[in-house]
Amino acid sequence: MVFIAVPKNDTIGALVPHTLEQPMVGRSEGPLAGLTFMVKDLFAIKGRKVSNGNPDFYAHAAPAAETAPVVARLLDAGASLIGINVCDEFFYSVLGTNAHYGQPINARAGNHVTGGSSCGSAAAVAAEICDFALGADTGGSIRVPASFCSLYGLRPTHGRIDAHGATPMAPSYDTVGFLTRNASLARTLGQVLLQGESVKEPITRLILAQDIVGESEASVDQALWQTLNKLSGVIPKAEHAEIAGGDIVAWRKAFATIQGFEIQSTLLPFVQSHDVNLGPGIQERFEIAATISFDDVEAARAIRAQIAKRLKQIVKPGTAIVLPTTPTLPPERDIPDGASFAEFRTATLQNTCLAGHAGLPQISIPMGQASGCPVGLSFIGWKGGDEALLDLAVALEPLIRA
Repeated sequence: MVFIAVPKNDTIGALVPHTLEQPMVGRSEGPLAGLTFMVKDLFAIKGRKVSNGNPDFYAHAAPAAETAPVVARLLDAGASLIGINVCDEFFYSVLGTNAHYGQPINARAGNHVTGGSSCGSAAAVAAEICDFALGADTGGSIRVPASFCSLYGLRPTHGRIDAHGATPMAPSYDTVGFLTRNASLARTLGQVLLQGESVKEPITRLILAQDIVGESEASVDQALWQTLNKLSGVIPKAEHAEIAGGDIVAWRKAFATIQGFEIQSTLLPFVQSHDVNLGPGIQERFEIAATISFDDVEAARAIRAQIAKRLKQIVKPGTAIVLPTTPTLPPERDIPDGASFAEFRTATLQNTCLAGHAGLPQISIPMGQASGCPVGLSFIGWKGGDEALLDLAVALEPLIRA
């Protein structure tokens, strides 16, 4: 019998103050039996409150009447829940810091951020204090920390993992995803959690997003080519193509506009009605979100429709887009959420907005290091192609780790 306990000493700052006092032990049998997991602080757990990264929200929240189905599914598959993870405040960042709960330590690059907003989840998995973690990805919140912490991270096809019981941010982009240290566990989690239509097709064609690659830092660009050379003969030879070209700035702005408009119906009402104390950067983002008009969002939605059409024409079953998960290395830990972070956020969202606009699955896998920091390689698949991405990750893992 495996003894399951909650962590007593959180030396990396991955857990919220209101984390579990006792584990929620999973079934003794199942594909995840004996494994442990943690969850981002937005998932409902019966009898407990969430903070969404903000203590004012926690103070006013009511305990959940039911546990989120995705958490219940993991418990039923045998995994045990042992902790609640810190996240960026109201999920409105990709940096991996929280003015109220602190900044988790990146065990794979101690002087650098984990990335966010699923920062504590990534930190916990990277530091091996749990086997896997649940997070959520709206604009990159699984993929960015996966890249920065040398993890496997899946943003699924929109809607294929049940998001009920997870605090919504921008529902037309929100997904529930997971983080692991190895590809085989990621594939098992996909088998447990993915629902709805699966379009199974082996990946026989890769398209390199040369316009996205061209905007990457030199060290990330070099790591990409080294990795693709290492994988040659195992993956299809990548064709080079412009995915967004000169429109990428408009694509990123359309994401930010739609996200901000949807926040007006999800998180903004609480922030405005309770005079919430917000950290730097987060305050300004909510102020901008409040100004977005219906005309603004209608124009952005028209752009999104064209983006989705274009991407779905490119990513047919059997085809995947390959690109660096992030265009930069993880920033150093002392970066303020100010002007320099704004540049980082802008560049990052230009990489991560693609899959979200079209509701497509994307997996980030480790591709070694650049300048001493982890970097991630991403594959964007077709709608329902999540399993093919997970299979690809498993096939590539021995070479990636070599």
